[in-house]
Amino acid sequence: MRWKGRRRSSNIEDRRGSSPGGLGGLGGLGRGGGGGLLRLLPLAIRFLGVKGTVIAGLGIVAFMYFSGGGLGGLLGTSPGSAVQADRGAPAGQPVEQSAQEQELVEFVSVVLADTEETWHKLFEENGDAYKEPRLVLYRGAVNSACGLGQAAMGPFYCPGDYKMYLDLGFFDDLAARHDAPGDFAQAYVIAHEVGHHVQTLLGISAKVHKAKRGVSKAEANELSVRQELQADCFAGIWGHHASRSRQLLERGDVEEGLNAASAIGDDRLQKQSRGYVSPESFTHGSSAQRVRWFKRGLEQGTLAACNTFQADAL
Repeated sequence: MRWKGRRRSSNIEDRRGSSPGGLGGLGGLGRGGGGGLLRLLPLAIRFLGVKGTVIAGLGIVAFMYFSGGGLGGLLGTSPGSAVQADRGAPAGQPVEQSAQEQELVEFVSVVLADTEETWHKLFEENGDAYKEPRLVLYRGAVNSACGLGQAAMGPFYCPGDYKMYLDLGFFDDLAARHDAPGDFAQAYVIAHEVGHHVQTLLGISAKVHKAKRGVSKAEANELSVRQELQADCFAGIWGHHASRSRQLLERGDVEEGLNAASAIGDDRLQKQSRGYVSPESFTHGSSAQRVRWFKRGLEQGTLAACNTFQADAL
């Protein structure tokens, strides 16, 4: 990506030098975080031993993912209960970082700024004003209006405070564990979270949340899939305009983004974690679906192209 020397966003909130004020309860991000279980770690080791505790911990992580809590906003999140505000070091306090991490912060800021240009323009064309989200950088764990976020869950967006949350270590995990390296793969992650913010501003997230009440688990899962695929398509809209209007993309970038979308499909993640796939439990879409909708946004660049809720086939 041709990102160096471009405008940086002022909507970066750096909490990497902070620690969350409270671990919260089992609600986590509102869909099963498990932060409060950390307080039981010494007791677990005493009775289960280190090996038994590790096995139990892996079981908890697997439960969190398959119940919808895994990989946070990248794979989907929903509103939860508010928790105590962060009582750690104030945002903006200098933190120790390598030159590589400092460059990554600059990259994230530039990508966020470019999404702001795209969505300001599209909202203005529709007679609306775009309210910019803030992106919170953190390490390990962070408090949000949706509950306690942890790095193991991946990036997420909280509609309760209009903020996105990102532990930069996720990008290493994306490249190493999910085999999806590259700067445009990283940009796709950010643009997807911005897509959830756009859904919130357009009232889509609230409608989905309301529609899930009183329906079966399978019906709620399908609504989640459609919401996530639309966020993928919205990420593609940004990529379309970043390329056409500002020539941000280089050769190979689109392939990186499509590879990242494929890497985090429900079917692929389930196959990797437990060896088989359960389509009825999908909450974020298969690899093929995520690629299809991200590509649709990239090619067409319009909100009308991303109406996943009225699509007969995903």
